[in-house]
Amino acid sequence: MSSTQAPATHLRENPFELAQSQLRRVGETFAVDPNLIRVLSHCKKGVEVSVPVQMDDGSVSVFQGYRVVHNMTRGPAKGGIRYHPAVTQDEVKALAMWMTWKCALMGLPFGGAKGGVICDPKELSLGEKERLTRRYTSEIINEIGPEKDIPAPDVGTDAQVMAWIFDTYSMNVGHSVLGVVTGKPLSVGGSVGRDGATARGSLYCIRTALQKQGGRLHDTRVAVQGFGNVGSNLARLLAEEGVRVIAVSDSKGGIHNPYGIDVPAAIAYKAEHGALGGFPGADEITNDELIELDCDVLVPCALEQVITSENADRVRARMICEGANGPTTPAADDILEDRGILVLPDVLSNAGGVVVSYFEWVQGLQEYFWKEYEVNAKLNDIVVRAFEETWSTKERYATSMRTAAYGIAVQRVAEATTIRGLYP
Repeated sequence: MSSTQAPATHLRENPFELAQSQLRRVGETFAVDPNLIRVLSHCKKGVEVSVPVQMDDGSVSVFQGYRVVHNMTRGPAKGGIRYHPAVTQDEVKALAMWMTWKCALMGLPFGGAKGGVICDPKELSLGEKERLTRRYTSEIINEIGPEKDIPAPDVGTDAQVMAWIFDTYSMNVGHSVLGVVTGKPLSVGGSVGRDGATARGSLYCIRTALQKQGGRLHDTRVAVQGFGNVGSNLARLLAEEGVRVIAVSDSKGGIHNPYGIDVPAAIAYKAEHGALGGFPGADEITNDELIELDCDVLVPCALEQVITSENADRVRARMICEGANGPTTPAADDILEDRGILVLPDVLSNAGGVVVSYFEWVQGLQEYFWKEYEVNAKLNDIVVRAFEETWSTKERYATSMRTAAYGIAVQRVAEATTIRGLYP
């Protein structure tokens, strides 16, 4: 029997301490009661679980998993489950806190949660991943539920993983519970439009921001870092709108063509070869080089802390749209703000996924499902409304989009906390 250990992390700073620092800064800017800031600086609860799994060779590996709830003041907790070799408890806590602000900014009746398992899903067979998922679900089964905490896909997980969670939970309670998890396949209660929802929300934010600045999508050059669900779908959607996507990358590296990349061909190439390297008609670049490319919009869609104080002064994009959670550190934020680079923060620009997860949850509870045009129209309404509220707050307080977005969200959670009061 072996135990898995986390490798060297990609995180340069403690993400939960950064999230707490962001909260304190917002509290000062918007004069939120310090007592409430102290309450909201901590996660409501969390579990750390051992996940033993029988591997294909007959050995047993023991993985480490987490599930954290930050806040449930406005409704049940909501948040993804991440399978990644560098998952840490503080990363999960930070992601849970950011989910609270994201849901509040979008006006959803949810609080924030997050989960993760320290593993490399690329190294697991399908059977090993299923056994891992079912055991992890069994370990956290008392923590999740359609009125308690509703998981969803995140880095390293997908609709199939959600189907296993749904089935494991349902088998334990004795009946199908559609609302226990979102991001499921359509055949077991998923929602149309969910798979590309995060990317579509980012598209709506980029489009609206360009309109504010007098620009247009089809005159825009975009570089997308990360080519998973969010990055590949966003690159595809942008290309369909006439945007010139000049660079894309995955975990192994990227490709660049200043005249534009054939995105559908790149998606097909990645599916066939497992990586973007060697794609014809483009030069190979590193992820670090992509961050510093000359472009109009840079979209980091991979992991946290890729834009830091070490490279923020070399970013040449005019706008950054955060498709990932926490890709920009606070120190980098200050540098970008001083340089006049507009940053569309993650709690706004990648909230499309949780919005359509909310739609899926509602549809599952009602057992009545919508058409895709209805889902996309409702998503557009919610994201654009949140963008307009954030932009207005930014101008009113003469602050950044991130501080404005957090300010709206934190004030909403603080108000709900005050109205509910402390029990007992």
